[in-house]
Order: sequence, then structure tokens, then C-alpha cells
Amino acid sequence: MPETPVTVTEAYAAQCQGATFIDVRSSEEFAEGHPAGATNVPLLEVDEDTGQMMSNPDFVRVMRSSFAAGTPLLVGCHSGDRSGRAAQVLEVFGFSCVTNVLGGFLAWDSAGLPVDTSASAGRDYAALLAAADAQEE
Repeated sequence: MPETPVTVTEAYAAQCQGATFIDVRSSEEFAEGHPAGATNVPLLEVDEDTGQMMSNPDFVRVMRSSFAAGTPLLVGCHSGDRSGRAAQVLEVFGFSCVTNVLGGFLAWDSAGLPVDTSASAGRDYAALLAAADAQEE
């Protein structure tokens, strides 16, 4: 079972202590603004053909190639629903220190916590997916 959910303020404190914030919103949502220092691995992504949100078939593969199973992970989304599901999926696939962030980016932004609109090198989904693909070659 994932760790007890935390508030955005608790998540920020944990992030400052070295926990990794995983934003599971789509790449488009992430680009519009995200918690500073967050890494984007979408649970759902926009299908290029239909424009509809679809499950990301590479979610677990990218997470496994990017993070050790014992990495302290804070999982956030827009409001808390997707991140709760993502935390459960990650636990099923062997991640042992996963915490859902309650209220998601809406609560983070409302609390006045640091927000960024650009991803740090290697923290955007395209870079993580490319790295995962390269590991398999």
C-alpha cells in the first residue's frame, strides 16, 4: 500500500529533503506549469490521432528505467485522482516508497509553493522516454 498521502506543504518539505516529485499529468499540462523541480512521467497522455487522453503504455517502463525501486517518490497530478492511481500502480510494480500528494497542482499553486514552466534537463517526459528506449537497445 502506498505511503499515507501528504499535503502539498508536506510534499514540498519532503522534496527539499531529497524526495523526487513525479508529476503524472500529461506533457501538455506539465509544460503549462508544475511544481519546481518536478519530473514528468504521464500516467495518461493525449493520443495524437484522436486527441483523447489515453493510458500511457510506457509509464511503468520509464519509471523503472529512471528510478530505483526504493527512491522516495512524491506523486502528484492536477487534483489528486491520477496520482492516487499512479501511486497504486507503482507499488504493484515494486516501488516501495511512493506517496500521493493530496490536492495536486491546484493545491500546490494555491499554497504559493514554487512553480516552474520549464523542465530541468532530463526531467521532461520526452528525455526520460528517449533514455528508456536507449537502455533497451
